[in-house]
Amino acid sequence: MSAVPFRFDMAAPITVGGLSGLVDDATGYLPLLAVFLGSVFAVWGVVWVVRYLLADTAHRASIRQAVRIRFRWKRLAPMLKLASTDKTPTLMASLSSSEGKQPKPRTLVPTLKVRHDAFGVIARARCLPGVGLEEYQKAAPYLADAWGCTRVAVTQDTPGHVVVRGVRLDPLTTPTRHRPSGRAPDAAARWDLGVDEYAQPVTVDLTQVPGVTVAGLPGSGKTSLINRLMSDWAPSSAVQFACADGKVTTAHEGDYAHLVERMFAFVGDDLDDANTLFKRLVKLRRARVAAAGAMLGTNDMWQVGPSQSWPLVVLIIDEAHTYFRDHRGSDKETKRLAALAAENARLVEDLVKKGRSMGILVILATQKSTGDAIPTFIRDVCPIGLSFAQKTSDAAVAALGEDIRNWPDADPVNLQGPAYVGVASMNHPTRPGFLRIRTPLVTGDDSATIAHQTAHLTQDPATLLPQAPDRIGLDKTPPDEESGPLAA
Repeated sequence: MSAVPFRFDMAAPITVGGLSGLVDDATGYLPLLAVFLGSVFAVWGVVWVVRYLLADTAHRASIRQAVRIRFRWKRLAPMLKLASTDKTPTLMASLSSSEGKQPKPRTLVPTLKVRHDAFGVIARARCLPGVGLEEYQKAAPYLADAWGCTRVAVTQDTPGHVVVRGVRLDPLTTPTRHRPSGRAPDAAARWDLGVDEYAQPVTVDLTQVPGVTVAGLPGSGKTSLINRLMSDWAPSSAVQFACADGKVTTAHEGDYAHLVERMFAFVGDDLDDANTLFKRLVKLRRARVAAAGAMLGTNDMWQVGPSQSWPLVVLIIDEAHTYFRDHRGSDKETKRLAALAAENARLVEDLVKKGRSMGILVILATQKSTGDAIPTFIRDVCPIGLSFAQKTSDAAVAALGEDIRNWPDADPVNLQGPAYVGVASMNHPTRPGFLRIRTPLVTGDDSATIAHQTAHLTQDPATLLPQAPDRIGLDKTPPDEESGPLAA
């Protein structure tokens, strides 16, 4: 049976009764549509109220702040010259205007999407002709006043959009705590430091980085910073740790006592022990150079990344001045210590300058990183430097370089006082100038738990190499039960 095509007769008249019926039918659905829309708004309102009630005090204040910003934006934007005037009439305006009368110019206000967090708000705004990144940045101080923020920063998001970050609470003076997850990090050699002065996360990629220097007054936050690094990286079998702590004599004293289970080597303030450890690591570096071609297929470990069979070796030297300072005196013992300190500096220089491609990272911490504490031929090779509070500008320059004089707001001299414990200035490799960051507190109990849970991952990197111990000069005799994996 052949199909009969549908035909619409354009000539067929539409009767008044038929049109009236269509209108009546549509009108009959209006109550249902009103009920549907009312239900949607009611559900949205309930969700919003529940979210508000479940939020803590800081988030509630930020929610209220975000609501006020949205409500006042259309009035505020033109006042701050963040709106554009369009003198070209639209088609509808041209058709509706009377003859000889020009339509009024339109004021275009950029759309603003606002979300909140504990510290304040993050707004994403559109750019308009004549209203771009520069105009938003000029208006930032006035936005801070209008929004009730401590400070406001504007950055480029995507072409045609900017991000306006406003903080109501100062992240630098708001202490935070970090609880290690116990999971292996997603990215190798990524160091999560904390948040900047706009509460944005700050991370540093330590890939291809030979060394890091950390300076600051006692109790300013250096050890907690290193504790976080170890606690976050400890669950990875592709990382092994060694430590020389100049504040203590044995492994079970001081700030790293709860982390020694996750270290394959530890020494205290004895210069002979430190010298033995540094020699051991230099021999490891040389052995890795000999084995790299066969094991990795390349002379640069970072081309393949760290692994369980070729882990990243992190050497932490805390209170570094203990091992490098110049011993002055004419007696035999003083001369011996001076020779040891000079050799220690030479050995660590070898690790910093030659260990990067072999997967060796050196972190040096001291109170004042002047040339007598960390020799300049070591300090100046480390591309990343952090400084907590300092007492003098000279100490700040020693830690961060001469350029810190051009950034007085970030000078660590300004970080003295209890409110700034855990706050550091740093030169970030991907950002201009200097950043101020709030590093979180990592308690000894939390890091001890992680160290205990991951102690089985600890192994001497030398045992993973194919060479025999006598060929590379390393003692591979398993440590006794009393000393554990800490014998150097």
